[in-house]
Amino acid sequence: MQSSGTYKSLDYFGIDEMLTDEERSIRDTVRDFVNEEVLPIIEEYNQKMDFPKQLIPKMAELGIFGPTLPVEYGGMGINNVAYGLIMQELERGDSGVRSFASVQSALVMYPIYTFGSEEQRKKYLPKLASAEMIGCFGLTEPDYGSNPGGMITKAEKVDGGYILNGAKMWITNGTVADVAVVWAKLDGKVKGFLVDKGTKGFSAPEMKGKLSLRASITSELVFEDCFIPDENLLPESGGLKSPLMCLTQARYGIAWGVIGLANECYSTVLNYSLSRIQFDKPLAAFQITQEKLAYMVSEITKAQLLCFQLAKLKDAGKMRPQQVSLAKRNNCEIAKIIASMSREMLGANGILDEYPIMRHQNNIESVKTYEGTHEMHTLIIGEDVTGIAAYK
Repeated sequence: MQSSGTYKSLDYFGIDEMLTDEERSIRDTVRDFVNEEVLPIIEEYNQKMDFPKQLIPKMAELGIFGPTLPVEYGGMGINNVAYGLIMQELERGDSGVRSFASVQSALVMYPIYTFGSEEQRKKYLPKLASAEMIGCFGLTEPDYGSNPGGMITKAEKVDGGYILNGAKMWITNGTVADVAVVWAKLDGKVKGFLVDKGTKGFSAPEMKGKLSLRASITSELVFEDCFIPDENLLPESGGLKSPLMCLTQARYGIAWGVIGLANECYSTVLNYSLSRIQFDKPLAAFQITQEKLAYMVSEITKAQLLCFQLAKLKDAGKMRPQQVSLAKRNNCEIAKIIASMSREMLGANGILDEYPIMRHQNNIESVKTYEGTHEMHTLIIGEDVTGIAAYK
């Protein structure tokens, strides 16, 4: 069992003072949920490689799914600072818990709201917000990860709908999802489709053997002559830009989320170094320990300021996808370094499940890779500043 211990979020530059009362209240509510509901059980579920499904109704009750969407569709209409803070606190608990919320909100509810018809919005969004329905997002394929434009999943128009064939891989929530947002080529152009659970020819086997994101359900999606009715096409979707817009939303949440992961590692190792006595003094009294703690304080603070400004740009409608790439790239990198550094600072104790460090260290390996690898975000930023696409 892991508990919150004496966790206190690092706030070296007084960012709390820049938050509104509502933003602070939402953050604290989710923090309490993580402390009381997630941390006491998460290691057990990590060990048995399962997602704690009993958390889903409580998350829905707190308004965690699709919170930035209008109230009429089941959202709360909150701003993107508050949304980011939710992601931060959830990932402090576990990347799998944040991933569940990210997929439901950014990769399922967002595309239905953005590219769907009014009938689709009314049919799906309130049920997804209340967790009466669970969703998943199918873009990545077995042979096409960083190059989604190479997808081979195809839809063919027939009377009354479409016939879908293909496969997707590394799909969070796929096995338990009631609806899948699936991207396929229709006459050579990428379009979005809503594939309901129980559709003939649709299967979602769970992937086993993961050493990272173990407290998360990861699946394959297989489509064999699946008939998708006309009303399940996302009518406003068109081209690769549509799923990439969804990924931008998810990457935004990740940039915030991994701050929580890094913060939990920092808080754990700070408390440990103050109480662990070696050579008649606490580890915290050694210069090398303080150098590592100073690095963590510096990098977490920079990540916080980066995301706070990114949220302000997003709320003002000025955020660019390349800015999200920078935040995702930077924050995942420093979170990985901090997790690794923390494990070393705990010595042999760092490998025990009494501490959250090694679970976070394993999880960040996935989080740094998915929704665009470090290298792909490097090239996205490189193209933005030079005008030259080096990945083509």
